[in-house]
Amino acid sequence: MRPNRGQLRQAIAGLVMVLLMAGTSLAEASDRPAASPALSSMERTSLYLLAGDYRRALETCEQGIQDRPSAEAYLHLTYVYHAIDAYLEQLSRDESWMAVEQLYLNLAYRHTEDLVDPPGGLARMAKEMIQTSVRQQADVSAAMAVRLNKAASDRLWQEQTQWRSAHPTTWWQAFPEAWIVR
Repeated sequence: MRPNRGQLRQAIAGLVMVLLMAGTSLAEASDRPAASPALSSMERTSLYLLAGDYRRALETCEQGIQDRPSAEAYLHLTYVYHAIDAYLEQLSRDESWMAVEQLYLNLAYRHTEDLVDPPGGLARMAKEMIQTSVRQQADVSAAMAVRLNKAASDRLWQEQTQWRSAHPTTWWQAFPEAWIVR
């Protein structure tokens, strides 16, 4: 049995309505950015190092130790401490005291209440205080890594030594490439 004209019109109208609704849904979906895959802890820390956001780099490494303690996690934290120390040395050689003060503020500010009660400090004093602290903390986290897995610690130290040699003036801006591809 063949559909009559009325039934045919209803079917076409229904089909047009379905297509319009599907087109609207597709248009709305294309306006939204595609969900990007979550970055790994190592990738996030690398981005923070590149941006010079050492506070978040430290926090990410500390969270990594909380989530999954390992020699590698402790050495990643040690590396960030060493990166801060090397960056401060570079800034000092360049006499970039404004950048030292910015680093101090990056490490000191944690929440919006810091905007109304800001930590203060002179840049040269801040440099000395930060370097002393990061050197001490680097020693502590390196010792913890060795206690957990000396072989892995030795391997990672060798990799970072090679990285530092290959990038003597910028190594602190990123983790060694060998660490990221794992």
